Order: sequence, then C-alpha cells, then structure tokens
Amino acid sequence: MAKDRQRDDSEAPAREVVAFGFVGTQLDRAEGPQRWERWRPTVALGMHEDLRVDRLELIVPSSDDAWLSQLIEDLEAVSPETTVRCHVLDLRDPWDFEEVFTALLDLVLGLDFQPESDDLLVHITTGTHVAQICLFLLTEAGYLPGRLLQQAPPRRKDRLGSWNVIDLDLSRYDRMATRFERETDEALDFLKAGIATRNGAFNRLIERIEFVASRSRDPILLAGPTGAGKSRLARRIYELRHGRKLVAGRFVEVNCATLRGDAAMSALFGHVAGAFTGAVKAREGLLRAADGGVLFLDEIGELGTDEQAMLLRAIEEKRFLPVGADREVESNFQLLAGSNRDLRARVREGAFRADLLARIDLWTFTLPGLRDRVEDVEPNLDFELAQRAATMGRQISMNREARERFLTFACAPEATWNGNFRDLGGSVTRMSTLAPRGRIDLPTVEEEIACLERAWLGAEGSQPAGGDVSAGENLLRDLLGTEAFDALDRFDRVQLVDVVTVCQRAASLSEAGRRLFAASRRRRKTANDADRLRKYLLRHDLSFEQIKRHSE
Repeated sequence: MAKDRQRDDSEAPAREVVAFGFVGTQLDRAEGPQRWERWRPTVALGMHEDLRVDRLELIVPSSDDAWLSQLIEDLEAVSPETTVRCHVLDLRDPWDFEEVFTALLDLVLGLDFQPESDDLLVHITTGTHVAQICLFLLTEAGYLPGRLLQQAPPRRKDRLGSWNVIDLDLSRYDRMATRFERETDEALDFLKAGIATRNGAFNRLIERIEFVASRSRDPILLAGPTGAGKSRLARRIYELRHGRKLVAGRFVEVNCATLRGDAAMSALFGHVAGAFTGAVKAREGLLRAADGGVLFLDEIGELGTDEQAMLLRAIEEKRFLPVGADREVESNFQLLAGSNRDLRARVREGAFRADLLARIDLWTFTLPGLRDRVEDVEPNLDFELAQRAATMGRQISMNREARERFLTFACAPEATWNGNFRDLGGSVTRMSTLAPRGRIDLPTVEEEIACLERAWLGAEGSQPAGGDVSAGENLLRDLLGTEAFDALDRFDRVQLVDVVTVCQRAASLSEAGRRLFAASRRRRKTANDADRLRKYLLRHDLSFEQIKRHSE
C-alpha cells in the first residue's frame, strides 16, 4: 500500500513556484562584504525556509551592471535550486504610468504563464511605486494569473524579514467578505428606509440601484407611477453617496411640473441682475446650487424643449449660460431624474428631446406601484404607523381585528391604490388622527375603507378605459350597436358606460363585481357579486366575455 501511495505522488506533476517582479535598484543594490549585512529583498526570496521559489523572472534595467551580477550570484549561492531569468525593460521614465504599464503588459503577454502548472507569485516589494501599481493592476485583471507576494524588512538583524501572500480573490477572506456583506446589507436597508420589504423583484431592483449608485456618476432615471417612492429613493441615493464621500455638495430637488414659462429658465439656470423685468438681483439657479452634489429633477418629462436643450449641454459639459449672461458658468453636479410618464412616448409626440433621453436613460429603474407589491403592504403599514407615532408624539397601534380587516382590504384585487404609497400614508394618517386613545379599531378602519373606495371610484369614473367619457361611450356604442345605444336614457347610459369600463379593466367577472358592488357588499353577510353583475349585463344583452373579447 505504501508503494502505491509513493507511485501516485511521483506521478502527480509538482507545480512550479514562479516569482515575478522588479529588481530593486535601491533596496537590492549593495557591493562588497558588507552587502550581507543589508536586507536585499530579491536575495531574501531564496533565504526563507518556508518559501520555495523554483524560478525567478526578474525585470532589470540593464543586464551588465556589476552589482546586478553579484546579486544573482548571491541568490544562487543561498538558493541553488532557484533558476533566475532576467528580462531587460528599458524605460525612459520609470515614473511615467502609461509607459511603464504598456511596456510591462507587452512583457507579460510574451512570457505566457501557465496557471495549470505554475504557482505564480507577483513580487511587489521592489520597484518604483508606479511599477508596483502596474503589477497590482495586471494581477487584478488576470494578465498575471497569480497572487501578490509582499516582503517586509527585518525588525532585528536577521537579514530575512517576513513575507506574506495576498490573494486578490477577496471572497477567500472570511472577515473581509463578512464586512462587505454587512456594508451592502446596511446600504440596502438604508435605501429601503429600514422597511423589511418582501417583494423579490423590488428587493433585486434595490440591490441593482445600490450597486450602480455606489460606482457610477452617470445620470439615473427613476421611473414609475405617482406615489411609488421616487422622491424618497432619490434622497436616499444622495445620502448613501454622501455617506461614502462620493459627493460633497447639497441635494437639490425640484418638481419640473411646477416650472412654467420664463420662470423655468431662471429657476434652473439662474439669471443676472437686470436680465428681465423684475430681475433686481442675480439668481444662482438650481444647477449652480447643486454644484458638487446631486440634482433631482422630478417629472423631468414636463420640462419645456428650450430647458431640455440647455440641460443636455449642462449634463455633458458641466457648463451653461444663465439668463441674460454673456459668460458661461460651471456646475459639476450628479443628476437624478424622475418621471411617471413614458418618455419614449413623449419623444414620439415631439414633447421630449431624443438626445436628452438617450443621455439620462443609461441607468433606468422602474419602481412598481403598491398594487404590484401586495406583500409589502404590511411592512409599509408598520412603517407608516411608526412615522405617525413619531410625528404625533404618542403611541399609535391597531387592534388585531382592525389590522386583519385593513390588510384583507388593502391586499385585495379591488384595492387599486391609485396614489400608491401616498394613498397608504394618507390612510394611516387619517386613521391615526381618528383613533380613540391612539388605538385604531374596526369602526375606524371601516370608515377609512369607505373613504378610499370613494376616492378610487371617483378616479376610475373620471378616467374610463379610453381615457375620457367619449371613449367609454364609443366602446358601449360598438357593443350595443348605434340603434340600441341611442335608445338608452341618459341615466342608464352613464351607468352602463361605467360598468362596461370596469369590466374591461378587470381580470375576471368576480373582480369586476367586487369593484362595482364594494360598498353594498359590506352590508351583507354573503355576497355573490359575480352573479349580480352577470344578471345586470344580461338585461342589456351583454356578457363579461363579450366585453373582454372586444377589448382585445
């Protein structure tokens, strides 16, 4: 058995330990008998009992220096098993980063190290700081497929010092990996305002935003419906960057929908005194105020075309012309933009510049609405309750029955949450204000549900499927035919338009029934809304399936 094990060991090819690095023109240079009293890193490579070097690929400035020949002889004397190969690298300026990196890369590509058979140690103790940085970068990029070897001078007169191997695969270092994971988790938690969100797609989106926000200065576009949390997330992105020393300036926010006419130019780009009637004093403008910081332009799609043109130049060149000025000013700001509108559709309509969209669309993240994140209703409810308690200065809670009723309603298909998290925040504010002794009970919840349903029904009634009343009427006319449509009384016509519109937007007959009879169904112990709606449609010779087919 011992023979078999010995045979197996002899058959397995041993990996050759190869060291690669610069000779130290200062640290390694020594002559005369006193040279053995001096620490020479290259000679020390062959003197460590616990470090085997089979081959040394040594980068030298010249091959005929006497001290260099002596250095190689001394290395061979202390480590006869080490083969030394010299490579002359003739540099005009060893402190020129571009020259050193280019020459070193050419040399490395010609050596063709073999990771399968070579255990490569990249020696970074010697050489100029520029050379050491270049060796690090080439190792990190994989051109030198090995680990870094660092030596330290002796603390006592042992001539050896110490050595350490550094693996750039940071995942191998448990403490470092744990620290990075903790830092990332804290950043994600910060971006989510400490809310333990459960929606997988949203959590992955936040992870990507954190990754990009920490590494890129390019514009970021936050898309999504009104109330999805774009403004809050933009401020959190700024605070994350500011905490990591990536920006030093202010966070400047403006809703572009509030900028109109000549005032928009002045608000964004500033003006000089006397630029127009009423311009008594000069105005800095929002872009100047965000110099060194972050500018958040919410609802950027509402900007006029002239402002868009100036903004594009300011993003690309960091320069712009204030209103009435004859000299440009500079502002090195980072841009975050928000929009609840389809900017590509705005481009097709001629209302938004295609070149500006191309510039701000490099990193686009679409935030989902609350109805697409029903798993997150409960943690956001708890967050809003805590916020209200802090604002009102008293404890706010919900009894179990009230909480279950509210969550059942909030997560149901008929809960449209048109205003998304703004609706939820407003709802919690109302319930907290009306809560007897700070405890939200079932009657308070029922009152709030009725309030939300009235608001959402009003929003749906004002915006039928086609976007206005005439579109709903056209849909009904197509379904019934012109003669039957004209025979309807106005009262019946308005009611039927609303019913058909809700059916068109609902996923099923049951969902449409729940929406249409939400108020009355709470007064009954049992409800068959689908059957009730089916019978109503039959009175007009219509069916849910017919309406859905017409909508396809």
